Amino acid sequence: MWKTGLLLLFWGLLTSSELQQEATEPEPRNQPPSGKLDFGYVPQGDYKTLAYYEPGVIGILFHMVHAFLYVVQPNPFPEDLVVKVAKDKFGAIQSEYQKPENIVLTLQAIYYETGFMVCAVLGLLFIVLLPLVGLFFCLCRCCENCGGEMHQRQRKNADCQRGLLTTLLFATSLIITAGVLCAYAANQNLSSQLEGMKRLVSSNLEDLQTFANETPTQIDYLIAQYATAKYTVISDLDNVGPLLGGNIHVELGTEVHPALDGVLRMAGAMRETKEALENVSVSLEVLQEATGKLHFNLSLVRSSLNRTLNDPGCSGEDSDATTTQLCRSIHSSLAQLHVSANFTRLPDVNNQLESVNQVLKTDLSDIIQKGFSSFNDTPGMVSDQMRDVVEGARGLLDVISTNISSFSKVFPVHSSLANFTNFIIHTQSKIEDSYPEIDQIDFYRWICCTGLCCMVVLILAFNFLAILCGTMGYDKHASPTTRGCVSNTGGTLLMAGVGFSFLFSWILMGVVTATFLVGGNVEKLVCEPFHTKELFKVLDTPHLVNPEWRNFIPGYMYNDSDLDLTVENFYSNCKNNRSLYSAMRLDKVFNVTTLLNSSLYTKEVAKMFDSVKIDLRGIVLLESEGKQSLIDFSETGIAEINYAAYLAEVNKGVTLVDLLSYANELEAQTDLMPKGPLQTSLKGHTNSLRQIHSQLVIPMEQAMKYVRARSTLNQSIRLLERTASDLPNKITDVLKTIEAAQYLISQNATHVAIQETEKYKQTIVGYFRQYIEWVRTSLTMEVAACKPFSNIVDTVEIVACSFLVDSLNTFWFGLGCCALFLLPSIILSVKLAKFYRRMDTEDVYDDIETIPMKTMEIGNNGYHNECLQGIQNPVMTSIPAYDTMTRFPRASAPPRHIDW
Repeated sequence: MWKTGLLLLFWGLLTSSELQQEATEPEPRNQPPSGKLDFGYVPQGDYKTLAYYEPGVIGILFHMVHAFLYVVQPNPFPEDLVVKVAKDKFGAIQSEYQKPENIVLTLQAIYYETGFMVCAVLGLLFIVLLPLVGLFFCLCRCCENCGGEMHQRQRKNADCQRGLLTTLLFATSLIITAGVLCAYAANQNLSSQLEGMKRLVSSNLEDLQTFANETPTQIDYLIAQYATAKYTVISDLDNVGPLLGGNIHVELGTEVHPALDGVLRMAGAMRETKEALENVSVSLEVLQEATGKLHFNLSLVRSSLNRTLNDPGCSGEDSDATTTQLCRSIHSSLAQLHVSANFTRLPDVNNQLESVNQVLKTDLSDIIQKGFSSFNDTPGMVSDQMRDVVEGARGLLDVISTNISSFSKVFPVHSSLANFTNFIIHTQSKIEDSYPEIDQIDFYRWICCTGLCCMVVLILAFNFLAILCGTMGYDKHASPTTRGCVSNTGGTLLMAGVGFSFLFSWILMGVVTATFLVGGNVEKLVCEPFHTKELFKVLDTPHLVNPEWRNFIPGYMYNDSDLDLTVENFYSNCKNNRSLYSAMRLDKVFNVTTLLNSSLYTKEVAKMFDSVKIDLRGIVLLESEGKQSLIDFSETGIAEINYAAYLAEVNKGVTLVDLLSYANELEAQTDLMPKGPLQTSLKGHTNSLRQIHSQLVIPMEQAMKYVRARSTLNQSIRLLERTASDLPNKITDVLKTIEAAQYLISQNATHVAIQETEKYKQTIVGYFRQYIEWVRTSLTMEVAACKPFSNIVDTVEIVACSFLVDSLNTFWFGLGCCALFLLPSIILSVKLAKFYRRMDTEDVYDDIETIPMKTMEIGNNGYHNECLQGIQNPVMTSIPAYDTMTRFPRASAPPRHIDW
C-alpha cells in the first residue's frame, strides 16, 4: 500500500494544479512578435538544512581514532563478501555452513575481522586475568610476600630508584590523564551534539514540508506559464498580416522594389528632362540676345574701320610707306573683330519640350505610387485571407487551455499530498515527544560514562596525591622506619590506587572491548564505505534484493528493474539539487513531453496552416498608362538634339580677340602714323572698341544673368545628353523588369507564400515547443528539487557516524588507553610505595669494631632476624647483643663498611 501511495505522491507532485487556468493565467505580457519566450523563474523553496559537520578541535581525536582503526583493520571494504552475505541473508551460511563456499565466506570474514578479533581476545584476556592477578596479588601480600613485608632493604642507589619510579609513575599518570580527558571530551561531545541533532532533524522535517508545499506551487506555475505561450501565439495570430504578410512582402520586395524604383527613377528623369529643356530654351534666348547686340556693334566698328582704311591717305600716293604698312596690318586684323560664341546659329528645343510636356500630362509618379500602395497592401491581403485560420487557431488554444488546466484532475493529487504532509507532521510530533526520553537516556548514558571516567580519575587522584605527599614528605636523613606521616600517607595512597586499579581496570576493559567491537565495525563497515561510496555499490549490486531485479528501486517502484536508477544516482542527483522527476526517472512513467505534445495539439495547429493558400494576383505594379508614358518618353526626340554644337558654343569665349588688347594695339599703331584725319579717325574707332568692351563684353563675362545662363545651358545640355543616351534601351529594360516583377507576383508568389507560411507555422508551433522544453527542463532541474532527501541521508550519516560513532570510538579509545596504562601504574605504584611508606623493620648497622650486635627475634624488638635460609649469619652471631631500642630508637645509621 505504501508503494502505491508513494507513486501517487510522486505523480501528484508533478501534476498538481487545482487552480483553473482561467483564474491563474497572468495578463498578456508585452512580448515581441516572435522569438524566444521568457517564462520567468520557477519559484524555489528555501531549504534550511545544511548537512555539513565540522567537529572542530575534537576532530584531531577523531583522526587519531581513525588512524588506529586503520592499523587494526587495514583491509579494504569487503564488498564481495558483504554482497554474498546479503544475498544469502545468512540462511544458507547458518544451515549449510559445511559447504565449501560457506566455509570460504567464513574464512574471508575471519580474515577481514582479524584485527578486531586479536584486540577482542587481548581484551578478554585482560578482563579475565587481571582480577585473578589482583586476587593472587592480595593473597601474596597478606602472606607478607610480593612487597607485603614491611621491611625495606637498604640500597646505595635508593634515592635514584625512588626518583626514577616517581618520574615513570608521574608520566604514566599523565598518559592516563590524557586518556580520561579524551574519553570525557568524547562523552561531553556526544551530549553537546544532541542539540545539533535535534536541529538537524527539525530542519530536515521542515524541508520536507517545504518540499511538499512548494512543489504544487511550482507545478501551478508551470501550468500557468502556458498563458505566456498562449498570449504570444494570439499576438502573432492578431498580427498575421504584419508578420506573415510582412515577410512575404519583404521576400517579394527584393524583386519588386528594384523594378518600381527603376520606373520611379525614369519618372524623375522625365521631370528633369522637362526642366533641362526649359532651361536650355530660356538660356539660349538670353545668350542669343546678348551675342546679337555684340555682333551688331562689332559689325559697325569693322565696317567703319574698313572705310577708314580705304581712305587715300592710308593707301594712296600721298601716304608714306609707314602709314601704308600700318594700314595693311590693321586691315588684315579686322577679321578678328567677330563674335566667338554665336548662339544665334543653335537650333531651339521647343519641339522636344512640347513632346515632353505632352508625356508628362500622364502622372507617372502617381501611377507608381499606386503600384507601391498595391504591393505594400500585401499584409492586409494576407490578413484577410488568413481570417478563418486565425479564428480556428484561437478556438484550438481555448481547448488546449482546458486540457492543461485539467491535469490535476487526472490523479488524486491533494489527497496524496495531504497524507504526506500529515505523515511528516505526525512524525515530527512523535520525534519531538521522544526528545525528553532521549534526553533522559542521554543523561543516564552520560552518568555511566562519567562514572567510568571517575573511576580512572579516582585512581589518578590517588597517584597524584601519593606523588605529591611522597615528594613533599621526603627526608633524606630519615630511615625507612622513621619516615614522616606525609610520606607514609603517600605510600598508603599508592597502594589504595593499586587496589582500585585491580577493582576497576577489568570493568573498564570490558566496556572498551564491547564498544570497540561495535564502534570499530560500524566505522569500517558503514561510515567509511559511505564516504567512499562503496556502500552505494553494495546497495546497487544487481539482483541483491530480488534475484529477478537488476536494480531494486525501479523494480520495486515501476516493475522495470532494467531502468537505470540506482541508489547512488538518486543520492547524487538529489545532492546536486536536481528535481525528483529526474532523480527518480519518472519520465519513464510520466513522460511530460509526450503528454504535452498530445495535449497541445501541435499537429492539429500545423495542419491548419498547411491548408493556407495565399493569392496575390490582385497586386498591379504598373498600369498600362504608365507603360505607355514610358514608351512615349523614348519618342520625344531629345536624342536628336545636336549636343556637340551646343557644348562647342558654350565652351567658346565671347569674341575671337580681346577687344581691349586689340584697341590698345590699334592705338599704338595709330600713334606711329602722322597726325591728321586718318589718325584721328582710327583713334575714334579705338575708343569705340573700348566702349563695346566695357559695355557689352564685360557684362556678358561677369553679369550673373549671362553667367548663369551659360552655366545652366551647359549643365542642362549635359543632363539631356546623359538622359538621351541609349534612352529607348533603358526604357525597354525598365519595362522588362516591371513585367518580370508582375509575373513573379501573379504566377510565382504562391511558392514564396508557402515558404513564408511554413516559417510562420514553425514560429507558432515553436512557441508550444519552447513551452514544452521549458516545462521538461524545469521538471528535470528545478521543480521538486529533492535536496531534502539527500540531506536526510547526510543527516543520518552525520548523526550516526560523526555524532555517535566517532564519539563512541573516541570514548573507548581514551578509556582503553587508561585501562592499558593502569598495568604499569600498578607495578610502579607497588614499587614506589616501599620508598614512601614507613617500614616496621630496617637494616641496622653499627661500627663492627666497637659495637657488637646480636640477632633479635621479630616481635621482641621489631628488628629483622638475620638468617639466611636457616643458617645463622656468622658475623652477626659473633657480636654481643645490645638493647638497640634504647641506643638507636627507630633508626640507625648505615654501616661504614668497605663493601657497602
